[in-house]
Amino acid sequence: MDSLEIRPLTARSVVLSTLLGVHPPRLPARYLVRVGELFGIAEGTIRVALSRMVTAGDLVQSGGTYALTERLLERQARQDEARLPPTRPWDGTWEIAVITAERRPAADRAALRQAMSTLRLAELREGTWLRPANLTRPRPGPVVRQCTFLVGRPEEDPATLAAALWDLDAWTAKAGALRTALAGATTIAARFTHAAAVLRHLLNDPLLPPALLPAGWPGPELRAQYEAFETDFEQLLTTHVLT
Repeated sequence: MDSLEIRPLTARSVVLSTLLGVHPPRLPARYLVRVGELFGIAEGTIRVALSRMVTAGDLVQSGGTYALTERLLERQARQDEARLPPTRPWDGTWEIAVITAERRPAADRAALRQAMSTLRLAELREGTWLRPANLTRPRPGPVVRQCTFLVGRPEEDPATLAAALWDLDAWTAKAGALRTALAGATTIAARFTHAAAVLRHLLNDPLLPPALLPAGWPGPELRAQYEAFETDFEQLLTTHVLT
């Protein structure tokens, strides 16, 4: 189970996952207390978690309503992208990012690596990142400031290159295990924690064009299974929390 990265259910995780899943991401405290009750978490525990999350910069509070801060709004956007990938037809080209900035401080290097992960680019070698040009998304500031972008095509088999850049077999194996675990979860708490692990795994989906994926790629099925959970959870919120 540890290999699936199933994290313990806490008041903070319940609040955070709930707000990340609603649009706009803000709810009154009384609603978040009711969500906690669905998982057997006491009102006092939820309210303490809310206070600590405000102090930590995760939430902002106004008039008894709690909302995600800018940093977590970016996380919500990444999760939304993982659920509904911004793909476009692939014409065989690859986008290539070459780091051209000099004398970069450690903070800039770390920000760039995080941004490259968000863009789902893979590192071919130090200073060179690439992926098939089948996604439409803006480039974060750290990438624009530090990189020059090119478009090209590999001379070798692109599927072989993709398999070298991403561990597709490992992603497939974990996706299969997560699908089985989520399907077998029977309590709301178990489904919640397993679905959260599924979403984290979808964030690591390289979103390659179908032509570069191995046969039986489980991405669409895993995504559909998560959406089914999300639909059920939204119905639960509507019935027991938001009324």
